[in-house]
Amino acid sequence: QVQLVESGGGLVETGGSLRLSCAASGSTFSASVMRWYRQTPEKEREFVAAITRSGGTSYTDSVKGRFTISRDTAKSTLYLQMNSLKPEDTAIYYCYAQLGLSTYWGQGTQVTVSS
Repeated sequence: QVQLVESGGGLVETGGSLRLSCAASGSTFSASVMRWYRQTPEKEREFVAAITRSGGTSYTDSVKGRFTISRDTAKSTLYLQMNSLKPEDTAIYYCYAQLGLSTYWGQGTQVTVSS
């Protein structure tokens, strides 16, 4: 069983930065594939970034060059560093973990970028 708790969201101006954290319980963190998703009331939940067990990363095109996903296995924590934020980045951001055939979601953290 994996439990995920996000933090770090908030209100920021256009061009600003935020760092999201996702604290994972359980000793299986290092074995999990981790991702960030985001959702707005107008859109379905969309993929933002992923990091594999070996540290490989991938991003959706709209955040490439601005967002960086990373993980600290010793702290069982996933991060999303978000720079040069835009109003269209406004959403609830969710942490996701996949361990084998099991998937887990956090409760989400709100990010609001003012224009």
